[in-house]
Amino acid sequence: MANMNAHTKYSKGYYMPPTHHMKWAEKEYIEVSPIWCSVDLRDGNQSLIVPMSLEEKVAFFKLLCKIGFKEIEVGFPAASETEFEFLRTLIDENLIPDDVTVQVLTQAREHIIRKTFESLKGCKKAIVHLYNSTSVVQREQVFKKSKDEILTIALEGARLLQTLANETEGNFLFEYSPESFTGTEPEYALEVCNAVLDEWKPTADRKVVINLPCTVEMSLPHVYASQIEYMCENIKYRENVIVSLHPHNDRGCSVADSELGILAGADRIEGTLFGNGERTGNVDIVTLALNMLSHGVDPKLDFSNMSDIVEIYERVTRMKVHVRSPYAGELVFAAFSGSHQDAISKGMKYRADNEPHRWTVPYLPIDPSDVGREYQTDVIRINSQSGKGGIGYVLEKGYGYNLPQKMSEDFGYIAKNMSDNLHKELNTEDLYNLFKETYINSESNITFDDYNFSRVGDKIQVVLAVKNNGKLENIEGTGNGHLDAVSKALSKIGFKHDIADYSEHALERGSTSKAASYVCVTDESGKTVWGAGVDTDIITASIKGLFSAVNRL
Repeated sequence: MANMNAHTKYSKGYYMPPTHHMKWAEKEYIEVSPIWCSVDLRDGNQSLIVPMSLEEKVAFFKLLCKIGFKEIEVGFPAASETEFEFLRTLIDENLIPDDVTVQVLTQAREHIIRKTFESLKGCKKAIVHLYNSTSVVQREQVFKKSKDEILTIALEGARLLQTLANETEGNFLFEYSPESFTGTEPEYALEVCNAVLDEWKPTADRKVVINLPCTVEMSLPHVYASQIEYMCENIKYRENVIVSLHPHNDRGCSVADSELGILAGADRIEGTLFGNGERTGNVDIVTLALNMLSHGVDPKLDFSNMSDIVEIYERVTRMKVHVRSPYAGELVFAAFSGSHQDAISKGMKYRADNEPHRWTVPYLPIDPSDVGREYQTDVIRINSQSGKGGIGYVLEKGYGYNLPQKMSEDFGYIAKNMSDNLHKELNTEDLYNLFKETYINSESNITFDDYNFSRVGDKIQVVLAVKNNGKLENIEGTGNGHLDAVSKALSKIGFKHDIADYSEHALERGSTSKAASYVCVTDESGKTVWGAGVDTDIITASIKGLFSAVNRL
C-alpha cells in the first residue's frame, strides 16, 4: 500500500545565500553565448550501459570539434587504462585541433593528480579540472570530516596541481569544482573557492575556471541563480575568473538552471549533447544553444545538420534521442493536428508572399531548415487527426499540386479515413499515391481518345472520340467554352452533370511542362464530386479532369 505520508520525510537540502539581490530577474534574455564545454566523453560516457570504445570516442571527439566546441572534457585519465589511452591517442596522433582545449578531471588526491599529469605530457593546451565534495551530507556521511579538513583537501590538491604543471611538458590551465555545490552552504563554498584562487592567483592571460556544479538538482531554478549571483559578486579575482555551471537534471530543470545561472553572472556551461549523463542526465547543450538561436543570439555551435549528429550520437553511445527531444527529436516540428497544419501552411505562404526578415511562423519556434529538417517530410505529418491545410500543403510543396480549398477538404476526409483504417501515419508518397489513384485521369467508365474543337458563331463545338464502357463512339456537344462543350457532349449520352468549379495551373516549367486541372461536378441530386487531370496540354488536362470527375460521379 502506498505511503500517504511519504512527503514528510523530505525537506530542502539546499542553502540560500546570506544575500541575494536577484538582479538577474530584471534581464529579459541571454545576450551573449557562454563558453561551452562538452562533457560527453566523461560525464556522458560514464553513464552509458556500455561505455564507448576507443574508436567510438575518437569519432565522438571529432563530431564535437565539427559542431564547434572549443573546450572538451575528454575523461578521467587516472580512472582506467581506457581513459588514459584515449587521451594519449588524441595527443600522440595529433587529433586535437589547435583551437580546441581538452579538459581532464581529477579528484583532489595525490596519486590521481600525479597519474593525470602523466597522461598529459606533451599536450599543447589542457584544462586540469580538480574537484572535491563540499556538501553537508558528503562531509557528514561520506568523508566524516570537518569544514577545515575538507578545505585542506582542496588546498593540498591545488598546490600539487601548481607544482606538477611547472614540472610537466605542456600548457596547463586550472579549474576547480566544489562538487555537490548545491548542497553546500554558499558562504563555505565561497571560502573554499577563494582559498583555492589564492593558491593559483589567476591573471588576465592565465584565467582560472571556478565551476559551480548543480551535482544534484535540489531547488527551484531561481534559488540556484541566487547562489550563482552570490558567488559571482563575492569571489576573488573576479575579472580573471571564469565562472562555470555544471547542471544536472534531477528535477527536470537543468536548462532553466543554466539560463538563469547565466543571467546571474556565469560565463561558461558544462553539459552534453541531448542531456546524456548520470541519473536524469546533464544539461542538454543542444536545447540551450538553440534556445539562444530562437532569441536571435548566435550560439557559436553548428547544429545545421541535426540528423547526422543524432545518427553518430546514437551509434556510438547506443542511446536514443527521444522523438520529443527539443529541436532534435523526430517529431518536434511535426504537426498532426489539422488546425496546426492549417496555421503553419498559411504562415509559410505569408513568408513566401511578404519575405519578412524575422521568423514568425505559427507553432514553429525556429525555422526547421536551420537544423536540416524538411517541411514536407518533417513538419506536416498526416494521420487521422490531420486537416485539409496540411494535406494540401504536402501535395503543393512535394508535388506541385495546388488544390482548391473545397477539393482539399474532400481529399482530407479520404486521407484521414485511410490513416484511421490502417492505424498508421501516411507519408508524402502514400499521400500522393492516394491522391493520384483517387482523382487523376480516372478512366473507370468512359475515356476519350481524341477531340476536335471548332467555333460556331460565339459557341464552341467539339467532336469527341470516346470509349464508353469499352465501346468506341463519336459524340458531339456545343457550349460557351471548350470544357462546357465537352460537358454537354457527355450529358447527351447519359453522363448528366453540371460543372460546379474549375481551376488549372502549370505543374512544371520548360518545354516538357505539365498542367493540372481540378474539376468539380454535381448530379441532379446535388451530389458533388472532384476530379483532376494532368497533361502537357492544358486543354487536354482540363478534359481529363472533367472525365475523372464524371467517372467518379
